[in-house]
Amino acid sequence: MKIPMILKGLMINADQRGKGRDILYDPFRKWMDNCYRGLPLGGLGSGSIGRSYRGYFQHFQIFPALYEEKPILANQFSAFGSRPNGKSYSTVLSAPTADALKGVDKAAIGSWDWKLKEKNCTYHALFPRSWTVYDGEPDPEIKITCRQISPIIPHNYKESSFPVAVFTFTVQNSGSTPADVTLLFTWANSVGGRSELTGNHTNSKMMERDGVHGVLLRHRAADGHPPVTFAMACQETEDVRVTDCPFFTMGSSDSGDFTAKDMWEEIKQHGSFSETHTGKEPRVAKPGSSIGAAVAAATTVPAGGTRMMSFALSWSCPEVKFPDGKTYHRRYTKFSGLDRDAAAESLAHDALLEHMDWESKIEEWQRPILQDKRLPEWYPVALFNELYYLVAGGTIWTDGRPPKMSVASSGTGTEPFSLDVFRADLQGTPVVDGVLSEMTSVTEDLHSAAAFGATLLGDGEENVGQFLYLEAMEYHMWNTYDVHFYASFALLSLFPELELSLQRDFARAVLLHDPRPMRTLNGKTVPRKVLGSVPHDVGLNDPWFELNAYMIHDPSRWKDLNPKFVLQVYRGVVATGNVAFARAAWPAVYLAMAYMDQFDRDRDGMIENEGRPDQTYDLWSVSGVSAYTGGIWVAALQAAAAMAHIVGDGDAECCFRARYLRAKRVYGEELWNGTYFNYDNSGGKTSSSIQADQLAGQWYAHVCGLEPVVEEEKARSALGTVLDYNVMRVKGGTVGAVNGMRPDGTIDMSSTQSKEIWPGTTYAVAAAMIHEGMLEAAFRTAKGAHDASWSKDGFGYAFQTPEAWTAEGGYRGLHYMRPLSIWAMQWALSPPELHKDLGPGASPGDASVGQDKFEKVASMLRLPEEEQHKGFLRALYHILRQVVLPA
Repeated sequence: MKIPMILKGLMINADQRGKGRDILYDPFRKWMDNCYRGLPLGGLGSGSIGRSYRGYFQHFQIFPALYEEKPILANQFSAFGSRPNGKSYSTVLSAPTADALKGVDKAAIGSWDWKLKEKNCTYHALFPRSWTVYDGEPDPEIKITCRQISPIIPHNYKESSFPVAVFTFTVQNSGSTPADVTLLFTWANSVGGRSELTGNHTNSKMMERDGVHGVLLRHRAADGHPPVTFAMACQETEDVRVTDCPFFTMGSSDSGDFTAKDMWEEIKQHGSFSETHTGKEPRVAKPGSSIGAAVAAATTVPAGGTRMMSFALSWSCPEVKFPDGKTYHRRYTKFSGLDRDAAAESLAHDALLEHMDWESKIEEWQRPILQDKRLPEWYPVALFNELYYLVAGGTIWTDGRPPKMSVASSGTGTEPFSLDVFRADLQGTPVVDGVLSEMTSVTEDLHSAAAFGATLLGDGEENVGQFLYLEAMEYHMWNTYDVHFYASFALLSLFPELELSLQRDFARAVLLHDPRPMRTLNGKTVPRKVLGSVPHDVGLNDPWFELNAYMIHDPSRWKDLNPKFVLQVYRGVVATGNVAFARAAWPAVYLAMAYMDQFDRDRDGMIENEGRPDQTYDLWSVSGVSAYTGGIWVAALQAAAAMAHIVGDGDAECCFRARYLRAKRVYGEELWNGTYFNYDNSGGKTSSSIQADQLAGQWYAHVCGLEPVVEEEKARSALGTVLDYNVMRVKGGTVGAVNGMRPDGTIDMSSTQSKEIWPGTTYAVAAAMIHEGMLEAAFRTAKGAHDASWSKDGFGYAFQTPEAWTAEGGYRGLHYMRPLSIWAMQWALSPPELHKDLGPGASPGDASVGQDKFEKVASMLRLPEEEQHKGFLRALYHILRQVVLPA
C-alpha cells in the first residue's frame, strides 16, 4: 500500500474518532497473537465470551465491534479434594502463561493455587461443545472432565440466540477410598477494559428455584455502553451441595472486606461457604476496586464411582447501541424480556434444566457427518469448529424491530432515499420534475430510508430479526457482502431464515441511493451509495442507515458485488423454495443486473474489469475479461433468467438467457488457454497467472443447480492445474492454495494478495473440485488449510482463522469471515434438494421487448461523474415506472 493512502487512512481515522465513531481499521492496534484460543461461549448475536483451551476466559465481545482480549484471571474453575487419610489437593483448573500471571496481586488471586500440571490435561472441541480432561488433577486418583456447551442448534431460532453456556463436570474416582471434591466457579464483575474499576457494580444472590443457586453480577459499563448483568449458577442434587459467595474483593485483607484470598482459604478448609458470606443484600463495588462472586459445588465421590455437577453462566445486555445513536434490542429479548436481571437469572436457570435436550439435538445434527465414511478424520473438526465465527465474529442478532433514536441521531441535512418516494398516485399521474429535484433534501420515513429487509416480508412470513457480523476482528464492516458470498453457506445450511433476512437487507439496499459524499483512500469523492449498486457492506457506525463503511476504492464500481447478489438470492430461493422471497427480491435483482450493463464496454454481453482491484481481491488489479469476475457474471445471467421464470417475467427471462449465452461464449474464447483460464485477457504481465479462484462462477452455477459455465473437461483441467501449481508446489500442499501462481511454477508476486493463501478461498476451491467429481483432489487441497490453521503442527490459528497467511505463516486479518466457506464443501458433498419448479412460470417472452426494456433501464443507471443530479433523479422516476410499479 502506498504511503499517501496510509496517511489518508490515518486522517480519516482521526476525523472519525473525533466524532466519537468507530473506525474501519486501526493499523496501530496490536492484537494478541497467541495459539491458545478455544471454543467461545454463547448463542448467536447476543455477545460472546472466549475461553482458552488452557482454561481461562478471554476475548470478551459484548458491545458492537469492541473486543477485550486480555484474560480476566479471576474468572476460573478450580478443584479441591481431600481423602480420609487427611491428604488434600487444590488447584485452579487453568494454566495461564507466565506473561499472563505477571503483575497479579499475590495478596488477591495471586494467592490461589496455580498448580495445574499441563501434561495431565487434554482439550477437545467440536463446536458448539468442548471437553477438557484433567487426568490426575489435582488428586492423582481423580479424573475430571469439563464438558462445555452453548445452545447452537440448527434451525432453532429461539435457544440459539441465548447468551448462556453450561459446564458439566464429570468427576471419576479411581482410588480405593472416597474423595470429598469441591468445584469452585469464580467470576469478576467485569466485561474487560477499564470499567472493572469504575465502581458502583453490584452483586447479589439469585432466588433459589428447582435447586438452582447462583449470583447476579450487575455491571455498569463505561464509555456510554449499556449495562450488563451476569448470572452464575449451579444446580443442587441429592449428591451435590451448592453454596455461594455473592461478594469478594480483589484487594488485600487490609481493606477489611472478604477478599479473594479469604474466599479461597474458606473453600480450601471447609469445601463450602458458610452462612456468613452468603448474604442476600446486594454489595456494591467501590471506585478503584474490583469485585467478584463464587459458586461452590461439593460432593463425595465413592471409591470407583462418578459424580456430575453442572454450572451455568449467562449474561444479559438487551440493548445494542451503535456510535451514531441508534439502539436495537437483541433477539433473545423476544423470549426473555428486557429486564436484565430477570433475563440473566432465567437464562442460567433454564440452561441447567434444559441443556441435556440441547445436547441431544446437537448430537443428532452432527452424527451423520461424523459417521460419513467418505470423510477424512480432520474434516469434521474443521467443518464444525470454523462455526466459531458465527458466535465470536462480533455477531449481532436483533429482534427485527426499528431502532430507538437518540436526539443526536434524529438526522439533519441530506438523508438517503429510496425508490419508494417516487410512487405516483392511484391514477398513475407522474410526480412532477420539480418535486423530484427536491428529493435529496427530504427526510424519509424510517423504513424507507434504511436497508431494512423486513419491509420485503410477505404475508405469513416471520420476522426472525436482522443479523450482523463483522468481516474480521480487525476489519470493522458489518456483513461484508463479497466475503459473505463464501461464508454464507454456513448460515444458509444451518439457519436459512437468517440468511434470507440478510439477503432481504441487501435487496432493500439495492433500491437505495445515498448522495452524501464519501472520500475514498485513492482520493476520490463519491456518493456513499448509488442506486442499483449492491453495497460492499451495511455500514459500521449506523448499520442499515449508512451503508458502505468500506473506503479503499469506490464500491459502486466493483464488478463482483452485483452478480454475487443475484447468485445468492437465487440460491436462497431454490434452497428454501420461498417464492415470496423471490418476488420481493426480483426488482432488486433486475436493477442489479441492469446496473452492471455499463461495464460491458464492447457490448458483447461480458462485463470488463477496469484495470484496478475492483472485486474481492481488492489489492490485486485486473483488466478486461477476467476468469474470476467474468465467470461469476456468466452464472449470474443464468440465475437472473431462472429468477425471471419463477416470477413470471417472460421478456426478462429471454433477455437474460440470450445475454448468458453470449457472455458464456466470450468467457471461453477470451480466457481458455488449453489448460486453464487466464487471470484476464488484457495481455499484461500477469494475465497468464493461474488464479486458484478462477472457477468461482462455475462453482456457484453447480451450487444453484444451473448449467455449467464451462465444459466439464475444461473445469477439471483448470482445477487440476490449480492443484498442481497453487497447492502442491507451495510447501508440498501443506498450507492451502496460494491465490496466484505463474506458469513457470513461481508464486505471483505482483500484489500482496496474489502471493497470499486464503483459507476461505482454499475451501471454496475444494468445494468446486467436489462438484466436478474430484473428491481426492478436494480433500488434498482443503487439508492444507486445515493443517495450517487447526493442526498442532500448524501456525496456531485455531478459533482465530485469519483471512490470509503466507507460506511461512505470516498472517493478515485474524478472526475472519471467509473460512466459513468450508460449509460449501459440505453442500457439495451432501447437496440439499433444490426447488427449481417454483411459481407459475413465465409465459413465452419476447426477447426484443425484454432487451429494449433492459437497455432503457440500464442506460438510466449509468452514472458518469459529470452527470448532473437532476438527470439522475429523472432516471429514478423512469426506472420506477417501468420496473418496480405494477402496470
